[in-house]
Amino acid sequence: MNPLKSDEYPAIYSDYIENVVGPVMEELHEQVETFPEFIQRIPEDLGDYTYAEGKWTVKEVLCHILDTERVMAYRALRFARNDMTELAPFEQDEFVQNGRHNERSLESIEEEFTYLRKANLALFNTFSETELERKGMASGRLITVKAFLYVIAGHVTHHRIILQERYLNNETNPDAVGGVLITH
Repeated sequence: MNPLKSDEYPAIYSDYIENVVGPVMEELHEQVETFPEFIQRIPEDLGDYTYAEGKWTVKEVLCHILDTERVMAYRALRFARNDMTELAPFEQDEFVQNGRHNERSLESIEEEFTYLRKANLALFNTFSETELERKGMASGRLITVKAFLYVIAGHVTHHRIILQERYLNNETNPDAVGGVLITH
């Protein structure tokens, strides 16, 4: 896969894309192992924890990752198939508000991530270099198929860091287990 260039994505995704430190496909494959392991280390009783009033719970953050991966993979598929229809934005807060995420177990979220990522990897592996270079408009912004792969990988890393720093460390959460949750 050719390297991602800055003109392939809007600046709004820069933070996610900068979280990808190696080849994107390797990172996507690695996350299918490491992210479920991370979720397994979160005690079930912390699933409903939030570090401040009005913030999402641990389960809501994890399910937001699932929802976002689905939306970005769908967008990548549409553009890879040369569908040039402009795609509407999705409202992440509405997705969380209406997702009933706190009714779920962390184990079910972990399992869903694994299945979702494996399915997306199977799809992404079918994309040719030509398909990866295709561009389309999503949320009013021009972006390539390849950039969506980076966004997906970087988005997981972004929220894992937030979970570690704001939800699961000893300073913000007295129920955290001796810093075990913040290790990689």
